Amino acid sequence: MLRELHEQGLSISEIAKETGYNRRTVRKYINSDTPPVAKKRLPKPSKLDDYKDYIAQRLNSYPLTASRIYREIQEMGFTGKYTIVKDFVRKVRPKSGVCAIYRYETRPGKQGQVDWGECGYIEIDDKILKLYCFTMVLGYSRMRYAEFTLSIDAATLIQCHLNAFNYFGGYPEEILYDNMKQVVLRRASKPANSEWNPEFEQFFRHFGFIPRLCRPYRPQTKGKIENTVGFVKRDFFKGSSFSSFSDLNNQVQIWLKRVNSSIHGTTHEIPVERLKLEGLNPVEVIPAYVVNRECTRKISRDAYLSYNGNRYSVPYRFAGREARVRIGNNSIKVYVGSELICEHAILTGSGRICRDKDHFSGLLSEVLKENKARLNQSPSVLRFSEVMVETRPLDVYDRFSEGIEK
Repeated sequence: MLRELHEQGLSISEIAKETGYNRRTVRKYINSDTPPVAKKRLPKPSKLDDYKDYIAQRLNSYPLTASRIYREIQEMGFTGKYTIVKDFVRKVRPKSGVCAIYRYETRPGKQGQVDWGECGYIEIDDKILKLYCFTMVLGYSRMRYAEFTLSIDAATLIQCHLNAFNYFGGYPEEILYDNMKQVVLRRASKPANSEWNPEFEQFFRHFGFIPRLCRPYRPQTKGKIENTVGFVKRDFFKGSSFSSFSDLNNQVQIWLKRVNSSIHGTTHEIPVERLKLEGLNPVEVIPAYVVNRECTRKISRDAYLSYNGNRYSVPYRFAGREARVRIGNNSIKVYVGSELICEHAILTGSGRICRDKDHFSGLLSEVLKENKARLNQSPSVLRFSEVMVETRPLDVYDRFSEGIEK
């Protein structure tokens, strides 16, 4: 082929440009009957080679992000760049169809988005409970907040909002929600005519932000939070291990600090830096909002009750009784009937004990007194009753004797 091109009048440079061969290769084979044969190059060794099986296994088990995989293999000794990890993950990740969506951007301080995610089950206090993840994202800066909960009731939702507001240092003008019953009981065509959950309505009116509802069956309208829920699961939760419920939430706080300080894939900026431009409504100027949640607990015979894996003492005279536990922002109050019997600060971690020595004051003396009373009791004596003998007149025996003689 090269000879034919040369016979047509093409120069060596033109042939090289036409065929892609090097000019020296063209010159070598012009007068040869054998055309050049391309040799397949052997792949060069890659720093990723020793980790490819691990990456494929992890992706087959969980839909983890490339950045999560990169962190894991770094801990295993990988010294290469993130780019080759990302390219390999894209190549071997199990394929799934993706629908195109329209991205809706908001101005600074305008909107936040909220959602729940289900994360399986967790065992606490010998009970198997459902585990949830609350997430909030600010539309402009893409600052994320997340925490794990054991309930999705209105009180828990409100407390998570307060925690997110404190984390962000403020709150936006409006927040977008799915049509969850904790927010809205009956959705109307006009939002103003919707029937809000009374507990949540009191909360959003207290702060003055506007609740927005996404269109039914259109989760794309809150795509930022949908992506955040999935990101928390893939980049943090799945495939990780935790020692307790408190450890789970402590670790997610560390994770939030890292991801909010890293370049966002959409804005290509750091969320914590863009947060400075949000201009959020400050929380400090709003009167404190106290959230109270209630649950019931059985007081043990040793005068303790359990909450989230920790034990709290109660006055010993209530041992064995049923109690109502009211959980506030940082404390728990214990009621028996309508009586407030004690209050404790909520413990962090798991397996800890909060003991108030006053709750057991007088218990030892009562026990000793009762034991002494038992020792001083007279011993039980078995007494026999007397045999009753019938009394008869003597003539009865005389008649009896006479009868024998006959």
